Order: sequence, then structure tokens, then C-alpha cells
Amino acid sequence: MAQELRYMQLVNEWTALMQRGVLRPGEKMPSVRKACAQYQLSPATILSAYRLLEERGLVEARPQSGFYVRAQTRLPLPHMSRQSGTVATGDEVLDNIELVLAAQQQPGYLDLSMASPRGSDFYPTTRLKHILHKLTREQPTLATDYSYPPGSQALREQVARRALAWGVVLGADDIVTTNGCTEALQLALRTVCKHGDTIGLESPTYFLLLPLLKSLGVNVIEIPTHPTSGLSLDALELLLEEKRLNAIVAMPTVHNPLGATMPLENKQRLAALVNRYRVPLIEDCPHADLFYGQVTPDAVKAFDTDGYVLLCGSFNKTLAPGFRVGWIAPGRYRRELTRLKFASSLSQPRLLEETLGVYLQDGAYDQHLRFLRRHYQAQMSRLQDVVAQVFPAGTRATSPSGGCLLWVELPGEVDSLALSRAAYAEKMLLVPGALYSPRGRYRNCVRLSCCYPWSDAYERGLHRLAELSARQLS
Repeated sequence: MAQELRYMQLVNEWTALMQRGVLRPGEKMPSVRKACAQYQLSPATILSAYRLLEERGLVEARPQSGFYVRAQTRLPLPHMSRQSGTVATGDEVLDNIELVLAAQQQPGYLDLSMASPRGSDFYPTTRLKHILHKLTREQPTLATDYSYPPGSQALREQVARRALAWGVVLGADDIVTTNGCTEALQLALRTVCKHGDTIGLESPTYFLLLPLLKSLGVNVIEIPTHPTSGLSLDALELLLEEKRLNAIVAMPTVHNPLGATMPLENKQRLAALVNRYRVPLIEDCPHADLFYGQVTPDAVKAFDTDGYVLLCGSFNKTLAPGFRVGWIAPGRYRRELTRLKFASSLSQPRLLEETLGVYLQDGAYDQHLRFLRRHYQAQMSRLQDVVAQVFPAGTRATSPSGGCLLWVELPGEVDSLALSRAAYAEKMLLVPGALYSPRGRYRNCVRLSCCYPWSDAYERGLHRLAELSARQLS
């Protein structure tokens, strides 16, 4: 216990030194051996401290070199939301979501907000094509046979093996494959809640959850979510004590749109809460493999003792968006969810699932992920620099722990809905912050993305967006 307390004290001490500028971006942290001697602690305790700092995005590990202070944006973090009462998603929010989705289908537009890249530069397209052609030639029935729930055995075995990197021990029989992560979320919600129930939702949240929740006839309570540590567990515990929630949806690892990753001790507490109060948690992890650190942080599911966490994932953000292959580990709800999957969409595209299963078995996925993480981390640093340099005074921005999404809070007078319309008139697509809240909060916020090759056109678009924001202020 004393060692555990000391490692947290060490994390807090180093964090304070970074905030005061004593430990500067790019500076090498003390080696494990030196820190052991300096603080009279064991190597395991020092490494635990470094891993927590890495999870919080404050340091980065460099192979055969050690730990270094990560460069942080020069902008302060956005303000934290305040908890609201129970609400249903407003029609204005839903209407604007429909407009954004329609706009993203327009050719010739510069998209500043998309959550996954288009084109083959970011995906192992050639390798997947070769596998698909080989399977079609050798096993032509894969293109004609149904793949009934729970889905491809080969793929489920590989998903179970990959889940070990998230600290989760699963067997192939614990997993059901789905048509992307969206269907996994839909099946999970339909399994654990009914019309009129109340769902605890991060604020801000993934905006495509809102029309899904509206279609299910459930109400929502927005729970404050911090730009670095994620969902407020104090607010959540109060709601659970008052028996106001029937389920929770959260993205604890590389949150969309904040990029936050919950510290490990918070994930342990979250798992303990949902098991104690027997309220299911739908853990959405589509961006988890894009965490910037060398090791993906453990999922909340890793600490689930009684099966109340339903873990959802997919390969849409990392391998093949067009395949639309996702999965869910539904815990104690496996039987009900499998039946619902059968009734909802009957089967999966077996050929595509087998293709991904072979690719994952080949062992190339880890190398591909290292490329994506390095690329996105470098791009994110450039994006943060541009926002800090050219956006209006008073702008705030997150410091993401992974992925390609940056949440930007503009000065309060800026209306991001009007800003998105002005950008659209100049053939730029922008997702306004109001779409990330059922109440239409965050009207002065926008989500930016860096998931495409950096180009002069993209940088000019950012500069023009800054000018349009400044025009509102003047």
C-alpha cells in the first residue's frame, strides 16, 4: 500500500514539474535506475509511475532511449461541462447531424472533421486485396455462404488474442461479430435497455449515438467528461446511488471527440461501480488501438468481475472501413445479444471476416498500428501548433492521448453552427460542437481531424477557418 501511494505521489510531483515548466517538452526523464536511487523506490514502482504518465499523455517512451516529456499544446484545456437533467435529444441536433452526414457525401469538399481517412495511404489495402483474392480462389463458397452469429471462428479467435493487449481475457465463444461498431452499440443498447429507460452518456459524446438513442426511445443524462481523465466518476456514482440510470455508454480509451484516456485507477473504479450497482456499461473502443503509447491501456472490461461490461470494437479506424467488421464481447448478456443479432441482420459477410482473420494471424497488424500511431501523433502535434498560432485569442484545445481528433473551444461569442455554414459555403466541411450533446451544448466548439496526409490545401483550410472565427468576433 505504501509503495502504491508513493507511486501516485511521484506521478503528481512530476506532473506539477511539467506544468511549471521545470520539466520541458522533449526533455528526457530520469532513467528507471536513476529514479530508483533518487526516490528509494523499486523498479516496478517507477515503471508504474511512468506507465500512468504515458496513459495521461504526459510522457512518451522511445525505444532503447527511455521516457521523454511529451510536447503539449500551448493552449489551455477546454472547460468541463456541467451535468444536466434527464433529456431527450432535441430535433435541432438531429437535423444538423443529418445535414453534416449529407454534406460529407459531396465531392470536392475539404473535410476538416472526419474521424477516419479515405484512400489507401492509411490502410494495408494491397495486402488485404491479395488475401481476399486468394481466399476467393481457394474457397469460393466463402462468397456465397452465410456466416451466422456469432460469426467467423477464425476472426473471433484473433479478436480474443488481440484483446489480451487491452488486459482482457476472452475466448472466441465470448465474442460476437457485427456490422461495424455501430451495430455493436445498437445491439448492446437494445439488449440492456427498453423504451423509456435512462442512459448515462459522456458529455460531449460521439454524435452518432444521439439519433440511435432517440430511435430507441430512451432518455439521456449527460455526465461531465474531463478533457484528459474522461468521465466524472463522482457524478456517475451519485447517479447510480440514486438509481437514475439503466445503462451507461462510455469511451474510456481515446475518447471521441476529446481524445481523453481514463487513468487506470479510474477504470478500476468504473468497473467496480457498474458491478456493485449492476448497471451495464457499454464500453466503446473503436480508437483504442490508436493510443500514442507503446502499450495500449487496459480496458474497463479487464476489471469486470461479473460480466456487466459489454466491450465493443471494430477495425474500421485501422484496417478496412469499407468491410464494416466490428465485434462485441457482451459478458453476461451474450445469449440475449446473439439472439438479437440473428433477428436483426441474420449473418455477417463471411469472406470479409475470413480476410481480416488471415491478416491478423499473419502478425502484420502490430507493425501497421505502429505506423498509424506515429503518423497521427506527428500530425496531431502539427495541428495543435497551427490552432495555437492562428486561431483567435481565447481559444482552448485538448491534448489527445491518441487518435486523430482534436476538440477546440473557441471564444464564447463564436457560434460553431454558423461557422460550419460559412465553411460549407467555401467547400469546407466542419462538424460543430452542438452535435455532440443532446441539449445542443458546446455551440462554441468544433471537432478537427488530422487523419489525412498533411497538405497545403489542408493547412490553408485551417487558416481560413481561423479567419472565419475571427470574423464572427469582430
